[in-house]
Amino acid sequence: MNFNLDEAIEVLERMPQALESLLTGLSDGWLLHNEGDGTWHTTEVIEHLTLAEKTNWLPRLEIILQKGESKPFPPFDRYAHLQEASVRSLEQKLLEFKTIRAENIARLRTLVEPEKHLELTGLHPAFGVVKVRELLSTWVVHDLTHTAQIVRVMAKRYTTDVGPWSEYLGILNK
Repeated sequence: MNFNLDEAIEVLERMPQALESLLTGLSDGWLLHNEGDGTWHTTEVIEHLTLAEKTNWLPRLEIILQKGESKPFPPFDRYAHLQEASVRSLEQKLLEFKTIRAENIARLRTLVEPEKHLELTGLHPAFGVVKVRELLSTWVVHDLTHTAQIVRVMAKRYTTDVGPWSEYLGILNK
C-alpha cells in the first residue's frame, strides 16, 4: 500500500497552480480543442474538476466520517458541468478551482487523522463499500487523469502537423 496523506496533499495542493501555469493566456485553439463528439475540451475539464471539488470529494469524506456505511453517497453526475453555460473566462474558472481546492485541503487536514480514519468505510452507490484511503487516493489519481487528458488533447491538436515524428510521440498514439 502506497497511500500517504501528506504525499496525497502534495499533489492536490499543486494541481490548481500547475493547471494555471499551463493554461493561462493560451488561445482558444488550445483551450477549446477536443478529441471529437462526446469528448471534453480543456475548459470543460476545469469545470468538471471544480464540480468534483464542490460535490464529490469532501462531501463523501464527511459522510464516511459521520455516517459510515449507514448513508450511501449521493450519485455524482460527472457531466453536470456540461449543462451550465458559463461566460466566465478560463482564468476565472481556474481561480474558482484554486479557491475551492485550498478550502477543501484545509478542511481535509482538520478532518482526517491518518492513523485513525483511513480504513473507515462508506457506501458508494455503484461500488459498494469503500474506504477513506481509497476515496482520497482516487481524488489524487482523478487530478492526474484529467491533467493527462488536457495534455493529450492539446498534443493531438498537432497530430498531422508533426508528420513522420508521430511514431516517436507516444501521446499521439493513445
